[in-house]
Amino acid sequence: MSVDAISSRTNEQRALISRKAAELFARKGYAATSMNEIAEASHLSKPGLYHHFKDKAEVLFHIADGHVSRLADIVTGVEALGLAPERRLPELIEVFMLEYAEAQNEHRVLTEDVRFLDADAQACVVEKERTVVRVFADAVAAVRPDLDGTQLPKVLTMFLFGMLNWMFTWFQPNGHLTHDDLAPIATQLFLHGIFGVEVQRRPVALR
Repeated sequence: MSVDAISSRTNEQRALISRKAAELFARKGYAATSMNEIAEASHLSKPGLYHHFKDKAEVLFHIADGHVSRLADIVTGVEALGLAPERRLPELIEVFMLEYAEAQNEHRVLTEDVRFLDADAQACVVEKERTVVRVFADAVAAVRPDLDGTQLPKVLTMFLFGMLNWMFTWFQPNGHLTHDDLAPIATQLFLHGIFGVEVQRRPVALR
């Protein structure tokens, strides 16, 4: 087997372990999850798990850093498109929520469990979170140039993240609404308030 093939297989195995661990952390909490449980969920022996990760903290870092890195890449990608201000912020909210839809467990881990990492690991994750916040704050400032020179674009951005980051506490993805449905609602609510939310009438199926 070639070196590239071995590397690819190792990366796939680490990604699988991370997904299974994120499910456990999201459901049980980081502190209450053991390496034995992660190994069992990943269909590995405990020595097999330790071949890929030295301890549970490294698993946590791999999940959190991987997720926030994807978010940073996604939002800086939108920023690089050079969209008009009125289009940039809705696009950022949409891509953020679409990534969230595919990584709800990882997002919950990022939001709740980074505090269990050591200071250096936390700093690495937080630095990438700052990139995400900066891109959103710049987009808010572009929509409201009259706020230039104040702290309000960042404050408003944190209000927006408060709405997006904690959806997992109430949103049921198998319900009537999807993340695709909620992205424009979040955009309208943030930009225009409750009276700016448009009601989407779904077509009634004929029997």
